[in-house]
Amino acid sequence: MPSNTYEQARFLGMIFEQVPIGIAIAYNYEPESSDPANVIINPRYEQITGRSKEELIGLGWAKITHPGDLEKALQNFRRLQAGQIPMYAMDKRYIKPDGSIVWVHMIVAPFTLPNTEQKSHICLIQDITGHKAVEKALHESERSKSVFLSHLPGLAYRCNKDRDWTMQYVSEGCFGLTGYPPESLLYNRDLSYNDIIAPEYRELLWEEWERILPKRLPFKYEYEIVTATGERKWVLELGQGVYNEQGEVEALEGIVLDISDRKAMEDTLKYNSEHDSWTGLYNRNYLISLLKKDLTQKKGLKKALIGINLGSIHLLTINYGFHYSQNLIKKAAEVLSRYCKENCLLFHTRENRFLFYLLDYKDKNELVAFSKTIVEALEGVFVTDRISGGIGILEIAPDESEVNIEEGLLRRVLIASERSVSLLGKDFEVCFCDEELEAVINRERDIVEALNYIAAEDYTNNELYLQYQPVMDIKTGFICGFEALARLRTKKLGPVSPVEFIPLAEKTKLILPIGEKVIIQAFSFLNRLTAQGYNDIAVSINISAIQLLNPGFTGRLLELVREMQVNPENVAIEITESVFVSDFDYINNIIGKLRAAGFRIAIDDFGTGYSSLAREEELAVDCIKIDKHFIDKLLGQDLSKVITGNIISISHKLGHCTIAEGVEHEKQLQHLKEYGCDRVQGYLISKPLDEEDAISFLRNNYTEKLC
Repeated sequence: MPSNTYEQARFLGMIFEQVPIGIAIAYNYEPESSDPANVIINPRYEQITGRSKEELIGLGWAKITHPGDLEKALQNFRRLQAGQIPMYAMDKRYIKPDGSIVWVHMIVAPFTLPNTEQKSHICLIQDITGHKAVEKALHESERSKSVFLSHLPGLAYRCNKDRDWTMQYVSEGCFGLTGYPPESLLYNRDLSYNDIIAPEYRELLWEEWERILPKRLPFKYEYEIVTATGERKWVLELGQGVYNEQGEVEALEGIVLDISDRKAMEDTLKYNSEHDSWTGLYNRNYLISLLKKDLTQKKGLKKALIGINLGSIHLLTINYGFHYSQNLIKKAAEVLSRYCKENCLLFHTRENRFLFYLLDYKDKNELVAFSKTIVEALEGVFVTDRISGGIGILEIAPDESEVNIEEGLLRRVLIASERSVSLLGKDFEVCFCDEELEAVINRERDIVEALNYIAAEDYTNNELYLQYQPVMDIKTGFICGFEALARLRTKKLGPVSPVEFIPLAEKTKLILPIGEKVIIQAFSFLNRLTAQGYNDIAVSINISAIQLLNPGFTGRLLELVREMQVNPENVAIEITESVFVSDFDYINNIIGKLRAAGFRIAIDDFGTGYSSLAREEELAVDCIKIDKHFIDKLLGQDLSKVITGNIISISHKLGHCTIAEGVEHEKQLQHLKEYGCDRVQGYLISKPLDEEDAISFLRNNYTEKLC
């Protein structure tokens, strides 16, 4: 420490100049009126306020004090001047020349200058702007934390890592979530948090914490709690471990959120995605997902699918409306649901199809017995509606692949249910999807593949060809026409019966392009006949309902007539009477237009389908073709019960000619002559012939009577 007075003064001056605290002596709140030499302000004071000594003296500290702090500052200063307080300290804000704010901590105390009796004061200020920013941030953080916790749909916690989850801290949200006040859980006063967790989740929760804590991972788990009122709630817990310096778990911290609404929404969405909205049964999507899981997880158990196909229920929709048939579906679902068990689930896979999935059954006999029970139940439901259907059973192979469910398993059980009707011809009979049916399915696939090839525009082979069966006029004994019959023969399949490929062509809609190719071949044959002078020989062509209902059929047929220069009067269009079930008036209108264009219309297989005798008078047709079923009856002993003559008589009275199909015996021909039938065809006259043979046959029998 310097010893002489000069050195002391110089040393104190250095401190005054360099000290990191602002110092002002006798600096008043109003502009200074006394000698400025009596006012002392150090450089740090100037730096903090952003103003020079001269500015500060000229303004006074009141004018640079923030308005929000001025009143308190003046009040303290005046009390100091009055001797009411020995000193004062406060935090306040100064306004810098650029308008920015500086926070200072200020201490003001009385001070007497040397060599004068004038009372003065000293002001010490320290810049605390940074501290205030931190303080504000902390305040905002605490405020945000408080707001967050008060609006949290759950509780925040800090707890011990023990089996009771002993709570050190629980937020106020505890009551809203659990129904218990926070203090009830603190240090397990009334109950532990573990008591609130639903029993089935307690061990799972402990195991999950045990898994993530060693890895210092965040905790996330959904489980159920039981509230004070006994209500179960779904919660989501998000937490983490708190570790000491040794890496040991000191505590657990986190939040527990109420996700009951979200879970309810998820459950609703899940239910809707897995159930049929009308019947409430499991749907096709859930069946597929369940099969995929069981095929991998339950390989040791027997599995089977039983498909129920209510194939004819759509007819009720046509006759009685959509709601009528849908109510029947719902009624069937209610009845079938009674047979569900833990290992026997029911699904509504399509509008008119149900499916049972059986797991861990005994043998085939059990499947058959169960199917018969189902049949009896369905017959009770449909006793007044005469709905037919089929039952298909598929036993799932132990090594079945989960990727083959939709195109493999479900497709095969569907085919089996359809086959139970089409092959057996009875209502609700059982059909197993076995090797024999698999062979049928594979053959159908090959036939459809061949039909697709034939239907292509660039098809040039002769796999699809026509044969022509002669039609004889009974009165003259002359051949008056041919029926064109489509035939299919491929290298892979050999000859394919029309009974096989025609229904498949109709089912796949391939009948449209294939049918046109048949018409073109028949027209070509007719042109050959005309070229050889047979101008009055007719050719009849079978047309399916799908062709007839196609909007472009009539226009395209007339276009082909013009292009190939065919006389439509030599063309007969044969349609089965079942076509009228679709829309009698609409179909009748179409064939009326065809007749107006010159075509002749014949009803094929009359008497075995729609049974149109009651409306025969309304039919816009020319000919009735009597089905072979009635012709075979003519070989019986008691002809008094045969109605063939009645059909011929009614047809004639309505102005239609009659053609008998399937005439194979002379006895049949004689009876038909006696009944006045107009024309016949069958093996007695000739089998179907290839084109060249047909022309030869015509040449030999055109002018010569056959009987």
